[in-house]
Amino acid sequence: MGRSALACVSVALATSVSGAARGQACEAIPTFADGLTPTRVLHVAPGGSNATGTGSASNPYATIAFAAGLATPGTRVVVGAGTYAGGGFLNDVRGTATAPIWIGGDGTMPMPVIEGGSEGLHLVRPRYVVLENLEVRGASSNGINCDDGGEHANPDAARFLVFRRLWIHDIGGTGNQDGLKLSGVNDFVVLDAAISRCGGANSGSGIDMVGCHRGVIARSTFSELSGNAVQAKGGSEDIEVRRCTMTEAGQRAVNMGGSTGFEFFRPPLSISQPNFEARNIRVVSSVIVGSEAPAAYVGCVDCVVANNTIITPHSWVMRILQETVTSGGYTFLPASGGRFVNNIVYFDRADLSTFVNVGANTSPQTFVFQNNLWYARDNPGASTPTLPTPETGGIVGLDPRFADAQFGYYLLRWESPARRAGVGPGPSGGDRNGICYASPPSIGAHQFCYANCDTTAGLIYLAVSDFVCFNNQFVAGSLYANCDESTSPPVLNILDFVCFIERFARGCP
Repeated sequence: MGRSALACVSVALATSVSGAARGQACEAIPTFADGLTPTRVLHVAPGGSNATGTGSASNPYATIAFAAGLATPGTRVVVGAGTYAGGGFLNDVRGTATAPIWIGGDGTMPMPVIEGGSEGLHLVRPRYVVLENLEVRGASSNGINCDDGGEHANPDAARFLVFRRLWIHDIGGTGNQDGLKLSGVNDFVVLDAAISRCGGANSGSGIDMVGCHRGVIARSTFSELSGNAVQAKGGSEDIEVRRCTMTEAGQRAVNMGGSTGFEFFRPPLSISQPNFEARNIRVVSSVIVGSEAPAAYVGCVDCVVANNTIITPHSWVMRILQETVTSGGYTFLPASGGRFVNNIVYFDRADLSTFVNVGANTSPQTFVFQNNLWYARDNPGASTPTLPTPETGGIVGLDPRFADAQFGYYLLRWESPARRAGVGPGPSGGDRNGICYASPPSIGAHQFCYANCDTTAGLIYLAVSDFVCFNNQFVAGSLYANCDESTSPPVLNILDFVCFIERFARGCP
């Protein structure tokens, strides 16, 4: 049977398989609220009244803070569309593990808007709260502030929180102003947030964490920021930044550690044990475009940057710094034990000052560099990085062969040298689109998916168009079409169609 005839057979088979073929969903991002529903509803609307309202849909309250003050476990505070004045304080809003409290819009567009004020909203000592479906803009200090009310030694003061589908933008503009400010918050998840234009004068963060623990920030976008997209300091530990996109996120796109006043550490500093600004902060499966330094290890211990796609950093690829040093009777561990693994670094050599900026009082000799791909697009011959320790398994000077880098389309083509070139295991939460990493994994934020022939992106990778693409590759005699990797002639045959259909039905990777 000729190649053209085989192509026709494949198209016929595609219609029976493609309906079920999807990218495999890897590890879900669970929250405590999954599967739970409210037992009571209170409504808020711009035309409501805190004096005469009852909280019903027809007679709503006027402010979020008033309704939240009346919320009992199991209550949903539905914030109606419209604009609300910023500055609301929500004190001691507390649900339970089986009956949380939900606050926010109903999920339809347009989102309710909180505008102006020093802070859009300020939550103090919340527990088991879901804050969702809100736009916050124009606050002069922070967009949303959430803290433990100064109970620095109480790990339960602000705990079990979900922040999802929040659009926070145009906050401050003059200095250290943050989109989402978290202090002493434990066991939290930030999902599907969009944060932009916060802070100014090289300061301020999209999300700023001081003394926070056991958190996940995922599927969120950050852009046009002055200081950082994400910062974790002040004793923060076990925080994962996963499947995010950061575009021109300021001085340090992710600041793992930093500089914190001694009185603000959570837990309080120890005089008998060494302290740290941050520990076990992980940045994985994310795309970072621009910024002066995409990653900064600043007094951070055992922190990881893995399987990211880093595009055109402006000054350095990373920084290893120590801003909080042993003093005042407190011992601080140096920036140490960092890992930089399975990342694609796609850069202009003319723009970089150095690859790694190493400061005083750090331990760069303890860092590990492994299986990264380095490519200077303006001068491939100058791709070799200068690193504090020798790298193992690195790839230097080879174009990663993105689908279309010009338009920000960083999926890997079949011929990419990053394919199967990582060291395993890949991040358990999957790649930028939630597709499980293979073994061995691809380098970068996107796992190569063979069945995704046309390199389309999105939550659903696979469609009939991939069969059409495979057919075209087969007819053209491309080595890509040698799905079963046979070496006996004819290399391209009907077994390759069987192989492709099986891989298509199985899904990615």
